[in-house]
Amino acid sequence: MTSGTQDAAATAGQGGRAEIAALVDHTLLKPEATTADVEALVAEARSLGVLAICVSPSFLPLQGTGDLVVATVCGFPSGKHASEVKAAEAARAVADGAQEVDMVVDVGALREGREDDVRADVAAVRAAVPAPLVLKVILETAALTDEEVVAGCRAAEAAGADYVKTSTGFHPAGGATEHAVALMARTVGGRLGVKASGGIRTAAQATAMVAAGATRLGLSGSRAVLDGLPAGDAASGGVRA
Repeated sequence: MTSGTQDAAATAGQGGRAEIAALVDHTLLKPEATTADVEALVAEARSLGVLAICVSPSFLPLQGTGDLVVATVCGFPSGKHASEVKAAEAARAVADGAQEVDMVVDVGALREGREDDVRADVAAVRAAVPAPLVLKVILETAALTDEEVVAGCRAAEAAGADYVKTSTGFHPAGGATEHAVALMARTVGGRLGVKASGGIRTAAQATAMVAAGATRLGLSGSRAVLDGLPAGDAASGGVRA
């Protein structure tokens, strides 16, 4: 995890709007999303002052993003893709301008105790997303036991990932929880970032996730969350250059 992310996470503990915005991936991954929807997402992200946007890879490359970080997904949302397919999807996304890739692991492999297979899966995508590009690994924690979450974190770290992430937001078992975030944060011990995503719709939920150890937040309703936070000493948003 970069020192900049650590600093942002530390200041976000103060609960200010700008500090939380600095951790947000403003996200649109709905299958029915249109080009106009993505253009509106980019404009809203810039007006809110968030860190990043996350969109489906078919929308890449993007225009008019300014200094927003551009993120996308691969193996999404099921993770039930051959590692070679995930790697190829990630490589194409990088060629199309993605700076960060959020990949989904084979959740069933974690449930079966195949940690080495999960590590190899992540390593294949890591090879397609070399540093300083950022790789986040989605575990789908609501579908896993605590032991399986820990195993997923170990596999992601061993394969060289930058973040572990709770959820796709599409699984019927649910999204991020404070318990899962805290468990992941303890497991990676600051060596990786922790992204909380899925079902975070209020300012109280967002700040609770950060307090539990999240260093990045995946939000589709970013404005509603940020509007519920105090402006603090920093400017509360503003168009990013």
